[in-house]
Amino acid sequence: MKDLLDPILAEDIKQRIRSLHAESERRWGNMTVAQTLAHCTSGIQMATGVINPKRAAFPANIIGLVIKPLVFGDDKPMRRNSPSSPELFSADPTQCNFERERTQLIATIDSFVTEGAACYSQHPHPFFGPLKPQQWAILMYKHVDHHLRQFGV
Repeated sequence: MKDLLDPILAEDIKQRIRSLHAESERRWGNMTVAQTLAHCTSGIQMATGVINPKRAAFPANIIGLVIKPLVFGDDKPMRRNSPSSPELFSADPTQCNFERERTQLIATIDSFVTEGAACYSQHPHPFFGPLKPQQWAILMYKHVDHHLRQFGV
């Protein structure tokens, strides 16, 4: 399984992030590239317990538990327009600066990899419920990869 703890995959992800530019066009979704970078940083902050979103309401929380084995069972990428927790989106999109968001995401990935499993959240994922450290690492790889594919990198 691909995960963000793999140093080669983490470096590949960072190179893909570096290849983005402020005018990168999205293939789907609504976020600008800067908003997307901020959103990816928030996702990793959720994985490390900096952000603790509330659990999804019924029936989404049940659906999450049901599909959890499918998501973590293979390396299939996330689907386009997959739902996300509202807490992972910037409250004010006009405050997203591309260079700052890109630098912040790379630094957050470095911290995620360096600190390792000991720093991962014990707080349940809003959709999937409790996750083991390896599952957080898999999900963070899939999440960042998903958004990089959204911008063609």
